[in-house]
Amino acid sequence: MNFFKNKYYSLWLIFLITLVAVSVNLPKIDINRTFGNTKILYVGGYQINFFNKYLRSLDLKKGLDIAGGVRVVLKPDLSDIKDSTKKESLDALKRILEVRVNRFGVNEPNVTVVNFNNQYQVYVEIPGITDVDRALNLIGQTAKLSFKIEKPKEDSNSDENTDQQTIPDFADTNLTSNDVQSAEVSLYKSETGADEPSVKLVFNTEGTKKFKDITKNNLGKRLAIYLDEYILIAPVIKSEIPTGEAYITGGFTLDSAKDIAIQINSGALPVPVSIVSQSRIGATVGNNTVTKSVVGGIIGLFFVAVFMISNYKKLGVISILSLSLYGLITATLYKLIPVTLTLPGIAGFVLSIGMAVDSNILIFEKAKEEKRNGKTEKQALELGFISAWTSIKDANIVSLIIAFILFNPLDWGFLLNSGPVRGFAATLGLGIAISLFTGVYVTRNLVRLFYKIDSPK
Repeated sequence: MNFFKNKYYSLWLIFLITLVAVSVNLPKIDINRTFGNTKILYVGGYQINFFNKYLRSLDLKKGLDIAGGVRVVLKPDLSDIKDSTKKESLDALKRILEVRVNRFGVNEPNVTVVNFNNQYQVYVEIPGITDVDRALNLIGQTAKLSFKIEKPKEDSNSDENTDQQTIPDFADTNLTSNDVQSAEVSLYKSETGADEPSVKLVFNTEGTKKFKDITKNNLGKRLAIYLDEYILIAPVIKSEIPTGEAYITGGFTLDSAKDIAIQINSGALPVPVSIVSQSRIGATVGNNTVTKSVVGGIIGLFFVAVFMISNYKKLGVISILSLSLYGLITATLYKLIPVTLTLPGIAGFVLSIGMAVDSNILIFEKAKEEKRNGKTEKQALELGFISAWTSIKDANIVSLIIAFILFNPLDWGFLLNSGPVRGFAATLGLGIAISLFTGVYVTRNLVRLFYKIDSPK
């Protein structure tokens, strides 16, 4: 505790936090300078990189209402799922959808499971794309991969009216999607000599053995590869295949082959889903709204600065310095966590700024009261922080509880835990926590520095 009470230790801590915050938020600047034997090409625009195994940019993660893209609402069919395993199934569904969208080329998609009165829906937001049909095909299919062998002629029901895509004369094999190690897009030479996209399947050890036995024991028969109820390909087995590889061909485009590979690699959805709604949001509307929000925020901060400085003079300047650090730390945590920046989230951030200023006003007014009661300026300032702390703490704890309830991390069924509400709650709660640090701890140590107040013993 002595560390945090010591003014100089505290100021060093604040300096280090400020240095990290500036480094995280500094845009990339080309400098191309040499210092001794070290050549520095640029500063800023850094990335998180741990031993080249975990790499992530520090760009702000923009929500759909800002970046534009596609929002799809899915309804999972849980009728065959026991209550005790519902959460596990929904978690698996969310995880697989996130993997699919990630492999689609979208970093950190927003997939949210919403529960309202035990009615579940899944919100999938894919920023940065505009092809709604492709997005629906990617995330809406169960994508259960299966392998079926042609039945003997005498077992086939030739009188049954069959569909071209769901030929009934195939029997299940013991080869399943669990035996597939990976799927990737590959090019093959078509009959015309052109390179056409295909999907290359690589089986694991058990799958390789099964595939070898199937091809060895069924020469001359067709082996159909199904994705859900649709046949992707049904070639005739001409020879035993011991390599553990299979190619799915059939007039794919590069995009469709990529999507099938993504679905196979991410695994089948644990429950069927149906599409409730779909929408496409343009980035222009979001960017215009953000621009107006930023301009409005700057104007608001200007008037806050004028009010604080005109009423509290030097204390007002200190308050603005603390508020500036609040903004830096908040932006830093948004990038590091990361927090998805949405319009409701911006509203939560602006509200938390007001609460940060409220703390300083309460402290300074308490200090004025102490000074009117005959205390010296230094004594009044110290007592102002002490007497205001209880009120500040209680008010912020109540606000944090409200933010916690709105975020609904426990998925209470009586609350609608939609993405916008959670975005507002997340930025509000994070902002309140940071404002307690900057509005009290940082401001107090800056006041001690500028007013030459000694640290408490």
